Amino acid sequence: MTKTYDLTVIGGGPGGYTAALQAAERGRKVALIEEDFLGGTCLNRGCIPSKTLLKHAEVIESIEKAKSWGIETGDLVLSFDKMRKRKDDVIEKLRGGIAFLLKQGKIDVYNGRGTAVTKHRIEIEKQDGAESIETKELIIATGSSPAIPPIPGLKDIQFDTSDTIFDIPDIPASVVIIGGGVIGLELACIFQSLQSKVTIIEAAPSIIPQEDEEASKLLERELKKKGIHIAKKTTVTEVTESEGIKAVHASDDKGETHIFTAERLLVCVGRRPSVSAVSQLDLQLDGPFIKVNDKMQTSVEGVYAVGDVAGGYQLAHAAMAEAAVAVSNICGVSEKMNADIMPRCIYTLPEVASVGLTEKEAKAKGLNVRAERFDLAASGKALAAGEQTGFIKLVYDTAYGEVIGATMVGPHVTEMISEASSFMYLEGTAEEMAKMIHPHPTISEGFYEAALDIVSKLRK
Repeated sequence: MTKTYDLTVIGGGPGGYTAALQAAERGRKVALIEEDFLGGTCLNRGCIPSKTLLKHAEVIESIEKAKSWGIETGDLVLSFDKMRKRKDDVIEKLRGGIAFLLKQGKIDVYNGRGTAVTKHRIEIEKQDGAESIETKELIIATGSSPAIPPIPGLKDIQFDTSDTIFDIPDIPASVVIIGGGVIGLELACIFQSLQSKVTIIEAAPSIIPQEDEEASKLLERELKKKGIHIAKKTTVTEVTESEGIKAVHASDDKGETHIFTAERLLVCVGRRPSVSAVSQLDLQLDGPFIKVNDKMQTSVEGVYAVGDVAGGYQLAHAAMAEAAVAVSNICGVSEKMNADIMPRCIYTLPEVASVGLTEKEAKAKGLNVRAERFDLAASGKALAAGEQTGFIKLVYDTAYGEVIGATMVGPHVTEMISEASSFMYLEGTAEEMAKMIHPHPTISEGFYEAALDIVSKLRK
Protein backbone atom coordinates (compact mmCIF):
# COMPACT_ATOMS: atom_id res chain seq x y z
CA MET A 1 0.00 0.00 0.00
CA THR A 2 1.37 3.43 -0.99
CA LYS A 3 2.17 5.70 1.95
CA THR A 4 0.64 9.16 1.97
CA TYR A 5 2.12 12.21 3.69
CA ASP A 6 0.97 15.73 4.49
CA LEU A 7 4.38 17.00 3.39
CA THR A 8 7.31 15.51 1.54
CA VAL A 9 10.68 17.24 1.48
CA ILE A 10 13.21 16.32 -1.21
CA GLY A 11 16.67 17.14 0.11
CA GLY A 12 18.14 16.66 3.59
CA GLY A 13 20.32 19.75 3.88
CA PRO A 14 19.73 22.72 6.23
CA GLY A 15 16.62 23.86 4.37
CA GLY A 16 15.25 20.35 4.02
CA TYR A 17 15.70 19.03 7.55
CA THR A 18 14.58 22.36 9.04
CA ALA A 19 11.37 22.20 7.01
CA ALA A 20 10.76 18.57 8.00
CA LEU A 21 11.33 19.20 11.71
CA GLN A 22 9.18 22.32 11.86
CA ALA A 23 6.31 20.71 9.93
CA ALA A 24 6.41 17.63 12.18
CA GLU A 25 6.40 19.85 15.25
CA ARG A 26 3.18 21.38 13.92
CA GLY A 27 1.56 17.97 13.69
CA ARG A 28 2.14 17.15 10.01
CA LYS A 29 3.00 13.67 8.79
CA VAL A 30 6.33 14.21 7.04
CA ALA A 31 8.65 12.32 4.70
CA LEU A 32 12.22 13.42 4.00
CA ILE A 33 14.13 12.07 1.00
CA GLU A 34 17.92 12.35 0.80
CA GLU A 35 20.06 10.47 -1.71
CA ASP A 36 23.39 11.17 0.01
CA PHE A 37 24.18 12.05 3.64
CA LEU A 38 21.91 14.04 5.93
CA GLY A 39 23.11 17.61 6.37
CA GLY A 40 23.60 18.41 2.70
CA THR A 41 26.52 20.33 1.27
CA CYS A 42 26.91 22.53 4.37
CA LEU A 43 27.57 19.69 6.78
CA ASN A 44 29.35 17.23 4.52
CA ARG A 45 31.29 19.27 1.95
CA GLY A 46 31.00 22.93 2.92
CA CYS A 47 30.44 24.93 6.11
CA ILE A 48 31.42 22.35 8.69
CA PRO A 49 34.54 20.74 7.16
CA SER A 50 35.88 24.13 6.08
CA LYS A 51 35.31 25.72 9.50
CA THR A 52 36.89 22.73 11.22
CA LEU A 53 40.04 23.10 9.13
CA LEU A 54 39.93 26.89 9.47
CA LYS A 55 40.10 26.39 13.25
CA HIS A 56 43.26 24.38 12.66
CA ALA A 57 44.56 27.27 10.53
CA GLU A 58 43.77 29.74 13.32
CA VAL A 59 45.67 27.65 15.86
CA ILE A 60 48.68 27.33 13.55
CA GLU A 61 48.67 31.10 13.01
CA SER A 62 48.45 31.71 16.78
CA ILE A 63 51.41 29.41 17.43
CA GLU A 64 53.52 31.29 14.89
CA LYS A 65 52.45 34.66 16.30
CA ALA A 66 53.18 33.58 19.88
CA LYS A 67 56.89 33.19 19.09
CA SER A 68 57.26 36.97 19.26
CA TRP A 69 55.45 36.95 22.62
CA GLY A 70 58.04 34.71 24.24
CA ILE A 71 56.14 31.46 23.74
CA GLU A 72 58.24 29.03 21.68
CA THR A 73 57.25 25.47 20.83
CA GLY A 74 60.04 24.29 18.60
CA ASP A 75 59.44 23.02 15.08
CA LEU A 76 55.79 22.75 14.11
CA VAL A 77 54.70 19.26 13.05
CA LEU A 78 51.51 18.91 10.99
CA SER A 79 49.63 15.60 10.79
CA PHE A 80 47.12 15.91 7.96
CA ASP A 81 45.74 12.45 8.75
CA LYS A 82 44.77 13.57 12.27
CA MET A 83 43.32 16.80 10.92
CA ARG A 84 41.15 14.93 8.46
CA LYS A 85 40.06 12.47 11.15
CA ARG A 86 38.96 15.31 13.43
CA LYS A 87 37.06 16.86 10.52
CA ASP A 88 35.36 13.53 9.79
CA ASP A 89 34.53 13.00 13.48
CA VAL A 90 32.84 16.42 13.66
CA ILE A 91 30.79 15.64 10.55
CA GLU A 92 29.75 12.20 11.83
CA LYS A 93 28.64 13.60 15.17
CA LEU A 94 26.49 16.28 13.54
CA ARG A 95 25.00 13.80 11.06
CA GLY A 96 24.02 11.63 13.99
CA GLY A 97 22.44 14.62 15.71
CA ILE A 98 20.24 15.37 12.70
CA ALA A 99 19.22 11.73 12.37
CA PHE A 100 18.27 11.68 16.07
CA LEU A 101 16.12 14.80 15.73
CA LEU A 102 14.34 13.41 12.67
CA LYS A 103 13.66 10.14 14.47
CA GLN A 104 12.45 12.01 17.52
CA GLY A 105 10.10 13.99 15.30
CA LYS A 106 8.71 10.72 13.85
CA ILE A 107 9.73 11.75 10.34
CA ASP A 108 10.10 8.98 7.77
CA VAL A 109 13.53 9.31 6.18
CA TYR A 110 14.11 7.70 2.79
CA ASN A 111 17.69 7.22 1.67
CA GLY A 112 17.43 7.41 -2.09
CA ARG A 113 16.95 9.68 -5.08
CA GLY A 114 13.55 11.35 -5.10
CA THR A 115 11.85 12.43 -8.32
CA ALA A 116 8.55 14.30 -8.45
CA VAL A 117 6.54 12.54 -11.16
CA THR A 118 3.61 14.80 -10.30
CA LYS A 119 3.24 17.30 -7.49
CA HIS A 120 1.53 14.59 -5.45
CA ARG A 121 3.52 11.46 -6.43
CA ILE A 122 7.20 10.98 -5.65
CA GLU A 123 9.29 8.09 -6.98
CA ILE A 124 12.24 7.06 -4.80
CA GLU A 125 15.15 5.10 -6.24
CA LYS A 126 16.87 3.23 -3.41
CA GLN A 127 19.69 0.71 -3.36
CA ASP A 128 17.22 -2.09 -2.61
CA GLY A 129 14.70 -1.04 -5.25
CA ALA A 130 12.17 1.66 -6.09
CA GLU A 131 9.29 2.96 -4.02
CA SER A 132 6.47 5.44 -4.63
CA ILE A 133 4.83 7.72 -2.08
CA GLU A 134 1.97 10.22 -2.22
CA THR A 135 2.05 13.71 -0.73
CA LYS A 136 -0.32 16.63 -0.25
CA GLU A 137 2.39 19.31 -0.25
CA LEU A 138 5.96 19.30 -1.54
CA ILE A 139 9.10 21.24 -0.62
CA ILE A 140 12.09 21.14 -2.96
CA ALA A 141 15.38 21.55 -1.09
CA THR A 142 17.75 19.80 -3.48
CA GLY A 143 20.59 22.30 -3.09
CA SER A 144 23.35 22.93 -5.59
CA SER A 145 26.63 21.59 -6.92
CA PRO A 146 29.91 23.28 -7.89
CA ALA A 147 29.75 25.10 -11.22
CA ILE A 148 32.35 23.92 -13.70
CA PRO A 149 33.39 26.65 -16.18
CA PRO A 150 34.00 25.78 -19.85
CA ILE A 151 37.76 26.30 -19.66
CA PRO A 152 39.67 24.56 -22.47
CA GLY A 153 41.52 21.53 -21.15
CA LEU A 154 39.75 21.43 -17.78
CA LYS A 155 37.85 18.22 -18.52
CA ASP A 156 41.08 16.49 -19.53
CA ILE A 157 42.91 16.93 -16.22
CA GLN A 158 42.39 16.11 -12.55
CA PHE A 159 41.09 19.06 -10.56
CA ASP A 160 39.24 19.65 -7.31
CA THR A 161 36.12 21.52 -6.27
CA SER A 162 34.75 22.23 -2.80
CA ASP A 163 33.06 18.81 -3.05
CA THR A 164 36.37 16.92 -3.29
CA ILE A 165 39.07 19.09 -1.73
CA PHE A 166 38.38 18.05 1.87
CA ASP A 167 39.23 14.42 1.12
CA ILE A 168 42.62 14.83 -0.53
CA PRO A 169 45.22 12.44 0.98
CA ASP A 170 48.01 14.89 1.80
CA ILE A 171 49.00 18.55 1.97
CA PRO A 172 49.96 19.84 -1.49
CA ALA A 173 53.12 21.88 -1.90
CA SER A 174 51.20 24.35 -4.04
CA VAL A 175 47.61 25.19 -4.95
CA VAL A 176 46.10 27.37 -7.65
CA ILE A 177 42.54 28.48 -6.91
CA ILE A 178 40.34 29.74 -9.73
CA GLY A 179 37.87 32.11 -8.10
CA GLY A 180 38.33 34.79 -5.45
CA GLY A 181 34.92 34.49 -3.85
CA VAL A 182 34.04 33.34 -0.36
CA ILE A 183 34.77 29.63 -0.88
CA GLY A 184 38.07 30.23 -2.67
CA LEU A 185 39.31 32.68 -0.04
CA GLU A 186 38.47 30.45 2.92
CA LEU A 187 40.26 27.50 1.30
CA ALA A 188 43.23 29.74 0.49
CA CYS A 189 43.59 30.53 4.21
CA ILE A 190 43.47 26.83 5.08
CA PHE A 191 46.19 25.81 2.63
CA GLN A 192 48.40 28.82 3.38
CA SER A 193 48.40 27.86 7.06
CA LEU A 194 49.37 24.32 6.05
CA GLN A 195 52.43 25.85 4.35
CA SER A 196 51.22 25.38 0.78
CA LYS A 197 52.09 28.00 -1.80
CA VAL A 198 48.73 29.52 -2.76
CA THR A 199 47.70 31.50 -5.84
CA ILE A 200 44.21 32.93 -6.38
CA ILE A 201 43.05 33.88 -9.88
CA GLU A 202 40.08 36.26 -9.99
CA ALA A 203 38.51 37.76 -13.12
CA ALA A 204 36.88 40.66 -11.24
CA PRO A 205 38.74 43.85 -10.21
CA SER A 206 38.53 42.88 -6.52
CA ILE A 207 37.96 39.94 -4.21
CA ILE A 208 34.53 39.65 -2.53
CA PRO A 209 33.25 42.47 -4.80
CA GLN A 210 29.74 42.27 -3.31
CA GLU A 211 31.00 43.45 0.07
CA ASP A 212 32.20 46.80 1.43
CA GLU A 213 35.16 48.14 -0.57
CA GLU A 214 37.25 48.86 2.53
CA ALA A 215 36.65 45.32 3.79
CA SER A 216 37.71 43.89 0.44
CA LYS A 217 40.90 45.95 0.33
CA LEU A 218 41.85 45.16 3.93
CA LEU A 219 41.28 41.43 3.46
CA GLU A 220 43.33 41.42 0.27
CA ARG A 221 46.17 43.22 2.02
CA GLU A 222 46.18 40.74 4.90
CA LEU A 223 46.09 37.72 2.60
CA LYS A 224 49.04 39.09 0.64
CA LYS A 225 50.94 39.57 3.92
CA LYS A 226 50.49 35.85 4.53
CA GLY A 227 52.16 35.14 1.20
CA ILE A 228 49.04 34.38 -0.83
CA HIS A 229 49.42 35.61 -4.42
CA ILE A 230 46.26 37.21 -5.83
CA ALA A 231 45.94 37.81 -9.58
CA LYS A 232 42.95 40.11 -10.18
CA LYS A 233 41.42 41.12 -13.52
CA THR A 234 42.85 37.86 -14.82
CA THR A 235 40.97 35.38 -17.00
CA VAL A 236 41.92 31.72 -17.34
CA THR A 237 42.25 30.71 -20.99
CA GLU A 238 43.46 27.10 -20.74
CA VAL A 239 44.66 24.47 -18.31
CA THR A 240 47.10 21.65 -18.94
CA GLU A 241 48.82 18.96 -16.88
CA SER A 242 52.24 17.35 -17.19
CA GLU A 243 53.72 14.81 -14.77
CA GLY A 244 51.17 15.70 -12.10
CA ILE A 245 51.76 19.46 -12.28
CA LYS A 246 48.84 21.63 -13.38
CA ALA A 247 49.53 24.68 -15.54
CA VAL A 248 46.91 27.40 -15.61
CA HIS A 249 47.26 29.74 -18.59
CA ALA A 250 45.72 33.17 -18.11
CA SER A 251 45.68 36.71 -19.45
CA ASP A 252 45.24 39.93 -17.47
CA ASP A 253 43.46 43.18 -18.30
CA LYS A 254 46.61 44.55 -19.94
CA GLY A 255 46.75 41.65 -22.38
CA GLU A 256 49.77 40.06 -20.73
CA THR A 257 49.82 36.25 -20.47
CA HIS A 258 50.73 34.28 -17.36
CA ILE A 259 51.23 30.62 -16.49
CA PHE A 260 50.54 29.56 -12.89
CA THR A 261 51.66 26.06 -11.88
CA ALA A 262 50.72 23.92 -8.87
CA GLU A 263 50.27 20.39 -7.58
CA ARG A 264 46.56 20.98 -7.01
CA LEU A 265 44.03 22.97 -9.03
CA LEU A 266 40.93 24.06 -7.16
CA VAL A 267 37.94 25.46 -9.07
CA CYS A 268 35.68 27.75 -6.99
CA VAL A 269 33.57 29.82 -9.40
CA GLY A 270 30.14 29.47 -7.84
CA ARG A 271 27.43 26.84 -7.68
CA ARG A 272 24.58 25.61 -9.89
CA PRO A 273 21.16 24.59 -8.55
CA SER A 274 20.18 20.93 -8.69
CA VAL A 275 16.74 20.87 -10.34
CA SER A 276 16.62 17.42 -11.97
CA ALA A 277 14.36 16.02 -9.20
CA VAL A 278 11.50 18.27 -10.38
CA SER A 279 12.15 18.43 -14.12
CA GLN A 280 8.79 16.73 -14.81
CA LEU A 281 6.78 19.40 -12.96
CA ASP A 282 7.37 22.16 -15.52
CA LEU A 283 8.16 24.71 -12.81
CA GLN A 284 8.83 28.29 -13.85
CA LEU A 285 12.52 29.14 -13.57
CA ASP A 286 14.41 32.33 -12.80
CA GLY A 287 17.56 31.74 -14.79
CA PRO A 288 18.85 28.34 -13.58
CA PHE A 289 16.94 28.60 -10.28
CA ILE A 290 13.39 27.62 -9.39
CA LYS A 291 11.33 30.80 -9.29
CA VAL A 292 9.57 31.44 -5.97
CA ASN A 293 7.57 34.28 -4.47
CA ASP A 294 8.11 35.78 -1.02
CA LYS A 295 6.13 32.89 0.50
CA MET A 296 8.60 30.42 -1.09
CA GLN A 297 5.80 29.15 -3.40
CA THR A 298 6.71 28.01 -6.90
CA SER A 299 4.57 28.44 -10.01
CA VAL A 300 2.83 25.13 -9.22
CA GLU A 301 0.32 25.26 -6.36
CA GLY A 302 1.33 23.20 -3.35
CA VAL A 303 5.00 23.06 -4.38
CA TYR A 304 7.58 25.16 -2.52
CA ALA A 305 11.35 25.59 -2.98
CA VAL A 306 13.96 26.67 -0.43
CA GLY A 307 17.73 27.01 -0.25
CA ASP A 308 20.27 27.08 -3.07
CA VAL A 309 17.83 25.65 -5.60
CA ALA A 310 15.67 28.78 -5.22
CA GLY A 311 18.50 31.30 -5.68
CA GLY A 312 18.85 34.28 -3.37
CA TYR A 313 21.54 34.04 -0.72
CA GLN A 314 23.20 30.64 -1.02
CA LEU A 315 23.73 30.34 2.72
CA ALA A 316 22.69 27.63 5.15
CA HIS A 317 20.97 30.07 7.49
CA ALA A 318 19.12 31.61 4.54
CA ALA A 319 17.83 28.15 3.60
CA MET A 320 16.68 27.53 7.17
CA ALA A 321 14.85 30.86 7.28
CA GLU A 322 13.19 30.12 3.94
CA ALA A 323 12.17 26.68 5.19
CA ALA A 324 10.46 28.23 8.22
CA VAL A 325 8.52 30.59 5.94
CA ALA A 326 7.47 27.77 3.60
CA VAL A 327 6.25 25.58 6.47
CA SER A 328 4.27 28.44 8.02
CA ASN A 329 2.44 29.02 4.75
CA ILE A 330 1.81 25.29 4.30
CA CYS A 331 0.32 25.24 7.80
CA GLY A 332 -2.02 28.13 7.01
CA VAL A 333 -0.07 30.92 8.69
CA SER A 334 0.77 33.60 6.13
CA GLU A 335 4.42 34.59 6.32
CA LYS A 336 6.77 36.31 3.89
CA MET A 337 10.52 35.95 3.51
CA ASN A 338 12.51 39.12 4.22
CA ALA A 339 16.16 38.80 3.25
CA ASP A 340 16.99 42.47 3.90
CA ILE A 341 18.55 41.59 7.26
CA MET A 342 20.56 38.54 6.21
CA PRO A 343 23.97 38.27 7.90
CA ARG A 344 26.82 37.37 5.55
CA CYS A 345 29.93 35.75 7.01
CA ILE A 346 33.34 35.02 5.51
CA TYR A 347 35.53 32.85 7.75
CA THR A 348 38.89 33.96 6.44
CA LEU A 349 41.73 35.09 8.70
CA PRO A 350 40.77 37.84 9.50
CA GLU A 351 37.03 37.21 9.31
CA VAL A 352 34.57 39.46 7.47
CA ALA A 353 30.92 39.81 8.48
CA SER A 354 28.20 42.12 7.21
CA VAL A 355 24.46 42.70 7.25
CA GLY A 356 22.15 45.09 5.45
CA LEU A 357 23.37 47.71 2.99
CA THR A 358 26.89 48.93 2.39
CA GLU A 359 27.36 52.69 2.18
CA LYS A 360 27.75 52.44 -1.61
CA GLU A 361 24.55 50.38 -1.99
CA ALA A 362 22.56 52.75 0.20
CA LYS A 363 23.66 55.82 -1.76
CA ALA A 364 22.88 54.05 -5.03
CA LYS A 365 19.31 53.66 -3.74
CA GLY A 366 19.15 57.41 -3.16
CA LEU A 367 19.20 57.16 0.63
CA ASN A 368 20.72 59.91 2.75
CA VAL A 369 23.27 57.96 4.74
CA ARG A 370 26.66 58.23 6.35
CA ALA A 371 29.07 55.66 7.70
CA GLU A 372 31.11 55.62 10.89
CA ARG A 373 34.11 53.38 11.33
CA PHE A 374 35.88 52.26 14.50
CA ASP A 375 39.30 50.73 13.94
CA LEU A 376 40.31 47.79 16.11
CA ALA A 377 43.75 49.36 16.48
CA ALA A 378 42.07 51.49 19.18
CA SER A 379 40.55 48.48 20.95
CA GLY A 380 42.21 47.42 24.19
CA LYS A 381 41.01 43.82 23.85
CA ALA A 382 42.17 43.57 20.23
CA LEU A 383 45.61 44.93 21.14
CA ALA A 384 45.92 42.59 24.11
CA ALA A 385 45.03 39.64 21.89
CA GLY A 386 47.39 40.74 19.12
CA GLU A 387 44.46 40.92 16.72
CA GLN A 388 44.16 44.63 16.06
CA THR A 389 43.71 44.40 12.29
CA GLY A 390 40.16 45.25 11.34
CA PHE A 391 37.28 47.61 11.92
CA ILE A 392 33.58 47.96 12.71
CA LYS A 393 31.61 50.16 10.32
CA LEU A 394 28.00 51.24 10.78
CA VAL A 395 25.87 52.72 7.99
CA TYR A 396 23.07 54.96 9.26
CA ASP A 397 20.45 57.34 7.92
CA THR A 398 21.15 60.99 8.64
CA ALA A 399 17.59 61.82 9.71
CA TYR A 400 17.12 59.56 12.73
CA GLY A 401 20.40 57.68 13.03
CA GLU A 402 18.74 54.35 12.25
CA VAL A 403 21.32 51.64 11.57
CA ILE A 404 20.72 50.19 8.10
CA GLY A 405 23.96 48.28 7.56
CA ALA A 406 27.12 47.05 9.21
CA THR A 407 30.44 45.62 8.08
CA MET A 408 33.06 44.13 10.36
CA VAL A 409 36.55 42.83 9.75
CA GLY A 410 38.58 41.18 12.47
CA PRO A 411 38.68 38.29 14.95
CA HIS A 412 35.41 36.50 15.70
CA VAL A 413 33.31 39.14 13.92
CA THR A 414 31.11 36.37 12.53
CA GLU A 415 30.00 35.78 16.12
CA MET A 416 29.29 39.47 16.70
CA ILE A 417 27.36 40.44 13.56
CA SER A 418 24.08 39.38 15.18
CA GLU A 419 24.25 42.45 17.42
CA ALA A 420 23.95 44.64 14.32
CA SER A 421 21.27 42.33 12.90
CA SER A 422 19.24 42.67 16.12
CA PHE A 423 19.37 46.46 16.04
CA MET A 424 18.32 46.51 12.39
CA TYR A 425 15.50 44.01 12.96
CA LEU A 426 14.16 46.17 15.77
CA GLU A 427 14.77 49.38 13.76
CA GLY A 428 17.21 50.54 16.40
CA THR A 429 19.15 53.79 16.24
CA ALA A 430 22.75 54.65 16.91
CA GLU A 431 21.59 56.62 19.97
CA GLU A 432 20.04 53.46 21.42
CA MET A 433 23.19 51.50 20.65
CA ALA A 434 25.27 54.15 22.41
CA LYS A 435 23.09 53.81 25.51
CA MET A 436 23.47 50.04 25.62
CA ILE A 437 26.18 49.01 28.09
CA HIS A 438 28.89 46.90 26.46
CA PRO A 439 31.37 44.92 28.58
CA HIS A 440 34.96 46.12 28.68
CA PRO A 441 37.38 45.09 27.40
CA THR A 442 35.75 43.44 24.39
CA ILE A 443 35.99 43.81 20.66
CA SER A 444 32.21 44.13 20.53
CA GLU A 445 32.38 47.48 22.33
CA GLY A 446 33.53 48.82 18.96
CA PHE A 447 29.79 49.00 18.20
CA TYR A 448 29.42 51.33 21.18
CA GLU A 449 32.37 53.48 20.12
CA ALA A 450 31.09 53.84 16.55
CA ALA A 451 27.60 54.65 17.83
CA LEU A 452 28.97 57.35 20.15
CA ASP A 453 30.68 59.02 17.21
CA ILE A 454 27.46 58.87 15.18
CA VAL A 455 25.45 60.48 17.98
CA SER A 456 28.06 63.21 18.34
CA LYS A 457 27.92 64.02 14.63
CA LEU A 458 24.11 63.99 14.51
CA ARG A 459 24.03 66.58 17.32
CA LYS A 460 26.17 69.02 15.37
